[in-house]
Amino acid sequence: MEQASLFDNIASDAHADGETPEHVAAAARAAELRHLLDYHAYRYYMLDAPEITDAAFDKLLVELQRIESKFPDLVTPDSYTQRVGGYVSEQFAPVTHMARMYSMDDAMDLGELDEWLQRTEDALGAGKAAYTCELKIDGLGVALTYENGAFVRAATRGDGTTGEDVSLNVRTIRDVPMHLAEPALAHMGANRGDRIEVRGEVYMPKNSFARLNEEADAEGRDPFANPRNAAAGSLRQKDPKVTAKRDLATFLYAVADTEPLHVHSQREFLDWLREAGFSVNPNVARCTSPAEVHEFCANALEHRADLNYDIDGVVVKVDAFDQQSDLGFTARAPRWAIAFKFPPEEKQTVLRDIRIQVGRTGVLTPVAEFDPVTVAGSTIARATLHNIDEIRRKNVRVGDTIIVHKAGDVIPEVVGPVLEKRPEGSREWHMPTRCPACGSPVVNDEGEVAYRCVSMDCPAQTKERLLHWVSRGCMDVDGVGEELVDKMLEAGLVHDVSDFYMLTVESVSQLDTGRFYTADNAKRDIKAGDPIPVGAKTAVKICDELEKSKQQPLGRVLFALGIRHVGKSVGEVIAAKFPSIDALIAASEEDIAEIDGIGPKIAASVKQFLAVPENLQVLERLRAAGLSLEDNATDAAARAALETGVDASLAEAQPLSGLTFVLTGTLEHRTRDEAGAALKALGAKVTGSVSKKTSFVVAGPGAGSKLAKAESLGVAVLDEAQMEEVLATGVVPQAE
Repeated sequence: MEQASLFDNIASDAHADGETPEHVAAAARAAELRHLLDYHAYRYYMLDAPEITDAAFDKLLVELQRIESKFPDLVTPDSYTQRVGGYVSEQFAPVTHMARMYSMDDAMDLGELDEWLQRTEDALGAGKAAYTCELKIDGLGVALTYENGAFVRAATRGDGTTGEDVSLNVRTIRDVPMHLAEPALAHMGANRGDRIEVRGEVYMPKNSFARLNEEADAEGRDPFANPRNAAAGSLRQKDPKVTAKRDLATFLYAVADTEPLHVHSQREFLDWLREAGFSVNPNVARCTSPAEVHEFCANALEHRADLNYDIDGVVVKVDAFDQQSDLGFTARAPRWAIAFKFPPEEKQTVLRDIRIQVGRTGVLTPVAEFDPVTVAGSTIARATLHNIDEIRRKNVRVGDTIIVHKAGDVIPEVVGPVLEKRPEGSREWHMPTRCPACGSPVVNDEGEVAYRCVSMDCPAQTKERLLHWVSRGCMDVDGVGEELVDKMLEAGLVHDVSDFYMLTVESVSQLDTGRFYTADNAKRDIKAGDPIPVGAKTAVKICDELEKSKQQPLGRVLFALGIRHVGKSVGEVIAAKFPSIDALIAASEEDIAEIDGIGPKIAASVKQFLAVPENLQVLERLRAAGLSLEDNATDAAARAALETGVDASLAEAQPLSGLTFVLTGTLEHRTRDEAGAALKALGAKVTGSVSKKTSFVVAGPGAGSKLAKAESLGVAVLDEAQMEEVLATGVVPQAE
């Protein structure tokens, strides 16, 4: 049961509004937010590969909190507002924490911080609270367990209750004591033999992060996005020797149970941690008024760039432990603490130009180029402006003095112009009418903001188109990656995707791999420092892979061509209706739009692509090279059965034809893509959204808004075991 709180006595009652239109809309949005938060938390905590900034994540969380505050009946046990953020991977053994490790509520500005301070003063009595202010370290939460003063275990925060055992890796961190210092044990008195669990943050110093990325660059590896990701990835290494080389460090600041330590406040506890030999951040202050809290926050913000580690705010805690106990906890966070999040650091500079960058799909993206300026610890001189609508919204012009920052302290962004410094005679910027890379006309479809070049002959798109063609989901040519494509382009061997099929073993074998002989592996007539060629053996494998790719079904070819809006699933649906490229070329836009699940937008994109003469020439060269640009139904069924593991006779019979499936949540035995491919092999249609036309929703753990919508529409829901039974037999459950 949740701990009682003084706040409970002063909070007003909230009432649900019932099934009003506002309530229905709020329920739908809450379900969507829960799904988004779960997805992005998984990317952040589990994969150490976030797709959005911390600020963007916090904005989603705050929106969900506001909805649930207004409509308490929408609060669900699995809501992100009711639990601690984090995940537990299967790579390490699970560890159950001595006590729950909570998340922290955020104050996104001084106004929200003042609201929290006022609530605290109201609950405890005006002037009765003192606060400990600490820097909020941007690292990875960790719990360290000691028995009889000796280190026994380290675990990540995980989901707050269970973490990952990273003991071997933490042992390599130099500032983690293996034994507690005697003065701290003596302070514990009769409790010196008790088991204690201290908590804190593992981080990577900025200079170590810079060195790590320099090494990655020298070795041709992708750099880490920021020190937090580097720290998380380093702590989760399977080999502790790798962790030991990463120069991690810690700051400790919390404990699972204060009773054995004989301390009565956060400030006393931090002193005990130092006494025990732990690393404790020196930038701590005990504040006796909200004004002093404000002063600490302002000082921390002013000097954040001077620190050798990343911080993203200040944690403000009620200092006295008895008052913390009185205030208690919500479902996910302590009421006696809050994290004041820093706004992004902003600088002024001059916008010198807006240049166009052409992407793989031909989208023209305007990029701001400005005088270099140091923001959040690094120098930036470019930032994307996304599209013409964004330029108009921000009202920026070449020559303007502009304000720039790093969104989430990572991504350079133009905030807007300083209008009083705008030079006379400045003009609005307009998108070009022709592609700056190839001169082809630029297309801007009605109702869309993007401008694009649709020519496959465009050199700016060449490399990405080539890489897309050979990728696993497209033509699946094993052994041809970015480095080799770069070398092919440098040697003039490839210009468009049809050139892959003109390659010979001899031409590929002579390509430079990008590596060089050393004194140890140099051969006769070859000196150390000479480039290492691909070689005949590897070249034969690559040419065999290219030859095999000629048999890929038409749906994959359509996806591999890079037609806008045509992914793997859409390509398969189109190929099912028009089983040859000639039939598709002859089809009208209306014919294509009539395909279930396609519609006018995709149809227009396909016809637009097929109307470009250069693209038709590439298709003819592919046909001449021997690619199969048409599908035989029997061969397609056999291929699908082989790729997905379903029974070949079932694949040929297509027992799921006419049925539509939606997959949601996490599956144990297959990825969602693999499950979708298996269902399609038996004739099913697999879509990404639930509607009245959906036949079945397959829901695994973590299913969110799609499951909720299915239940509201009365769509049948299958678990993974039931889906596997369908794949094995081709028979679907009958409605009860």
